[in-house]
Amino acid sequence: MEATAIVTGGTGGLGSAVVERLLSDGWRVVVPWIVPKELERLGPHEGLELVEADLFEQQSAAQVVSAATGQGGAPLRGLVNLVGGFAAGGRVHETPIEDFERQFRLNLRPTYLMTQAAIPSLLEQGAASIVCVGSRAALAPFAGAAGYIASKAAVIAYAQAVSKEYLDDGVRCNAILPSVIDTPANRAAMPNADHDRWVKPTEIAAVIAHLLSPASAPISGAAIPVYGRA
Repeated sequence: MEATAIVTGGTGGLGSAVVERLLSDGWRVVVPWIVPKELERLGPHEGLELVEADLFEQQSAAQVVSAATGQGGAPLRGLVNLVGGFAAGGRVHETPIEDFERQFRLNLRPTYLMTQAAIPSLLEQGAASIVCVGSRAALAPFAGAAGYIASKAAVIAYAQAVSKEYLDDGVRCNAILPSVIDTPANRAAMPNADHDRWVKPTEIAAVIAHLLSPASAPISGAAIPVYGRA
C-alpha cells in the first residue's frame, strides 16, 4: 500500500463499492462511520481502517485525517466525499425554510469540513485528488426538491472552487454527477422502475478510482456525468 484515501460515506451502498475497488487497487482506505449496522457492508480487509466519527463536527473531521496520516509509508493522497442525501418535499412555496437549509447542511457541511481538514496533508504530497458528489439533478432539475437540487449545484461549484485554489499546488478536485444508482435501497423504493437502466455502484467506483489515480492527472474542476441511461 503506497497511498491512503479517505472515503466518507464508505459504509453506504455506493461507498462500500468504492472502498472495495480502492482496496483492490492497492490503496490503504480510511472509512469514517457513524451507524453501526452499516458496517455490515464492509468485511475485514488488510488496508481498511474504520474510524467512528461525526463528520458534521470539525473536530471529528480532523480526527479522521489524523488517522489517515498516521501511517508514514502510505501518505494521504485521496479524499472521496460521498456523505450526503436526498429529501423530496413540496414545491418551493410548500417547503419550510428549515427543510431547504437542512439539505445544504447535509450535502455541503461534511464535504467542506473533510476537505478543509485534509488539504494541509494533501498539499504536503504535491500530487493528490479530491472527489465530490453532485447530482444530475443539479443540471436537469425536477419539481419538488429545490433544496436537494440547489445544494448539489453548490457542491459542484464548491469542487470547482477548490480546484481553482489548489491546482497549482498539485491538488485536483472533481465532482461526479450520478442519477439513480442501482442499490438495494433504491430498488426497494422504486420497485417498478427499469432497473436495467440504472448505473451499478461498481461502475461509478471505477470512475472514482480513475479520478484518484495519476492516469487522470490532467482532469480537475470537472463535473462528470456518471448516470449512463438512467
